[in-house]
Amino acid sequence: MAVVRRRSSLPQAPDYSRADVEALSDKNNEPQWLRDLRLKSWEIYEATPMPQMEEEWRRTDYSHIHWDEAQSIVQPNGATSDVVPAKNLEPLTGDKQGGLLVFVDGKIVHYEVADELTQQGVIFTDLNTAVAEHGDLVQKYLMTQAVKPEDGKFASLHGALWHFGVFVHVPRGKVAELPLHVVIYNTKPGATMGHVLVAVEENAQLTMQVEYASAEQDVQSSYVGATELIAGDAANLRYVSLQGWNRNTYEFSHQKGIAGRDAQLDWVNGVMGSRLTKAFIEVDAVGQGANARVSGFFFADKNQFFDLDTQQNHNAPLTNTDLLFKGAARDTARTLWQGMIKSLPQMQQIDGYQVCRNLMLSDDARMDSIPGLEIEADDVACSHAATFGTLEDWPIFYLMSRGITRPEAQLMVIEGFFDELLQRIPFERVRERLMAEIEAKIIG
Repeated sequence: MAVVRRRSSLPQAPDYSRADVEALSDKNNEPQWLRDLRLKSWEIYEATPMPQMEEEWRRTDYSHIHWDEAQSIVQPNGATSDVVPAKNLEPLTGDKQGGLLVFVDGKIVHYEVADELTQQGVIFTDLNTAVAEHGDLVQKYLMTQAVKPEDGKFASLHGALWHFGVFVHVPRGKVAELPLHVVIYNTKPGATMGHVLVAVEENAQLTMQVEYASAEQDVQSSYVGATELIAGDAANLRYVSLQGWNRNTYEFSHQKGIAGRDAQLDWVNGVMGSRLTKAFIEVDAVGQGANARVSGFFFADKNQFFDLDTQQNHNAPLTNTDLLFKGAARDTARTLWQGMIKSLPQMQQIDGYQVCRNLMLSDDARMDSIPGLEIEADDVACSHAATFGTLEDWPIFYLMSRGITRPEAQLMVIEGFFDELLQRIPFERVRERLMAEIEAKIIG
C-alpha cells in the first residue's frame, strides 16, 4: 500500500558514498583509469549541490521522489528475456538484424551479433566486457568527448556509479548495413544506471535503436543514464531512442551527440513513459560541414511530467542543425521543452533551426516551450519557434461527414500530427507499434 508523506519528510538526495564507488570498481576488477574516472566523478558529485533554482531546473519539481525507495541499485534475480514484452524483441527489419543485446535489471540475458559485422571489425558488446577487452578504445571515448562528469549533478553521479551499458564501435570506412538493437528492461524497483556509448569512425555508417521499458511497480524507481553518440568525419549515424518506463520511474539523463567534419547525425528521441523525465539532449557540430538532425516526440497523460532540455552547439563554421519536437498532453499532465542554439565567435555561415509543436488535449494539461538563441557570429541563419494548438473542429467534422465516428476522427487527426516524426524512424514495425501506443494513450 502506498504511503503518503509530507514533502519535507522525503530525503532530498540519494544516499550513496565513496565506499559504494570503490566497491563497484572492486567488484568488476576495473583498470586503474576507470577507477580514477569514477572517483573523479564522485568528487564532482559531492562538491555539486542538488539542483534547485538553476535556470534549467527551476521549473522542475522532483522533490516528490522517494529516494529511500528509488536509490537502491537493482540486483538481478535470475529473470530471463522471457519477461521482456515480445514487441520489444522483434527484429527491426525483416527477420534479421545486426545484433541484439537485452538487459534485464542491468544484467545481460540475451546477446547476438551477426557474423557480417564482426568480420568487419564492428564491436557490439556490453560496456563492462568492452572495458576488459577493448580498454584503450573505451578509455578514449568514455565521458571524455560527449557527456562529462562536470555536466551536472546527475552526470557526475552516473560517472561514479554506472553499472551496465553498451559499447559500439564501427571502424573507419566500414558500413554496418544491418541495424543494431538494444533493449533495457527492468522488473524490479530501485535504481539503474545504464550507459550507451557509440563511436562511428571516419567514413563509417551505422543504424541503431535502443529501447527502455519496465514492468509495473507500486514503489518508485530511478534511472540515472547517459548516452554518448560520436560520429567521426564524414560518418553517418542514425540513432533511435524510445523510452517507455513504468509510471513510478523517475529518469535523469544526459544525452549528447557529436558530429565531425561532413558527418551526418540523425537522432530520433521518443518519450512516452515514466512519472518524471528530466533529459538533457545536446548536439555538438564540431567539424566544418557537420549536419545534425534531432527529432523528438512525446505524449504525456495522467500525472506525467516530461522536461526535455535541448541544446544545439555550432562549434565550427558551415554547420547545420535541425531540431523538431512534437508533443501532446492530456489529463493533468505537464510537459516542458527548453531549447537553445549556440554558436561560438567566428562560426560563420551556420544554419540552426529549432521548433517545438504542442498539441493540448485537455483543459487541465499544461505545456511550456521556451526556445532560445545565443549567437556570437554575424553571418548566420538561425531561427526558432514554438506553437500550441488543440483539436480543431473542422478536420474532425470533415472526417465525420465521410461516415467516420468522432472518436475515430479525433484519433486520425492526432495520429496525423505525429506522423511526420514517426516517419523519421527507419523501421516500419517500430512505427506501427508506436502508433498503437499513441492510440492507447488517446483512448486512455
